[in-house]
Amino acid sequence: MSSDAESALLAIAAAVLFALAATLWQRATLSLDEVSFKKPKSFLLLLLSWVWLAGLVAQGIAVGLQAAALDRGPLALVQPLLVTTIVFALPLGYFLTEQTVTRRHVLGAFVVVVGLALYGVYGDPAQGVNDAPNNEWLAAFIILGGLCWALLLFANRGGPSTRAAVYGTVAGVLYGLSATLMNSVVEAVHSEGWDVLTDWQLYALGATGIGGFLVQQISLSYGKLATSVSTTSVVNPVISIILGVLLFQETLDDDPSWHRLVAIAGLALALIGTAVITSASEKAAKEEEPEAPPEGLPAEASAA
Repeated sequence: MSSDAESALLAIAAAVLFALAATLWQRATLSLDEVSFKKPKSFLLLLLSWVWLAGLVAQGIAVGLQAAALDRGPLALVQPLLVTTIVFALPLGYFLTEQTVTRRHVLGAFVVVVGLALYGVYGDPAQGVNDAPNNEWLAAFIILGGLCWALLLFANRGGPSTRAAVYGTVAGVLYGLSATLMNSVVEAVHSEGWDVLTDWQLYALGATGIGGFLVQQISLSYGKLATSVSTTSVVNPVISIILGVLLFQETLDDDPSWHRLVAIAGLALALIGTAVITSASEKAAKEEEPEAPPEGLPAEASAA
């Protein structure tokens, strides 16, 4: 089996466990009134839930599989496959947290799979360099940090679905940056051994990973599993691919040239599939909302 094939299988296995972790975490967060940075105690309460701890174990194993996948293949191959997290989250959400799964959800999942298949077959991502200059890393931190800050300013506006999407997007940005750092750390382990403990990338990896983890808990607490997971799963690889191209000089197959176009179209199709899943969740949520009573008529009277 080729290294790319091993990398792909490891990435898909990681996606399954990421989906399981997200579903278990959502089940745990729904038992609390609120999960917020304004209430640090809410994060401590999660530690008392065996369901949340089971999700933490699943997440830890998934991160290990992701690191193994990045050790065998480029970011541009591994990270897009993690979009399948939303595909696996749909049945898990249905059975574990009673999420509504409609035909549009299934259609969106099918589109995601087809898009990723096209990307994998025709993209054939090639590994670039193992690291980037510190000034380029600094520029990436400043730009992505500013993006996260801007998103968090509007995080508490809108309904639960909007808030889940905004926090999910921030988590995806942090996870994408974390995966890019992981790529450097994994390569450093091979070349430096224990000296990797002196590299700043290792500690930046921990900081961005923990930051994404905490923000994801808030996103999941709004009860919109598909919306939360889809935004995180889409933004994560998009950020990783952009950083992989800009920092690590990774490329897609261009022999013949139309291969690259098909690969990009396949990735775009996968992103469209996630948008279909998100919109399906929005529609299902609206259909489940009870109708408001006519103006001037008490709710009890309208119910009668």
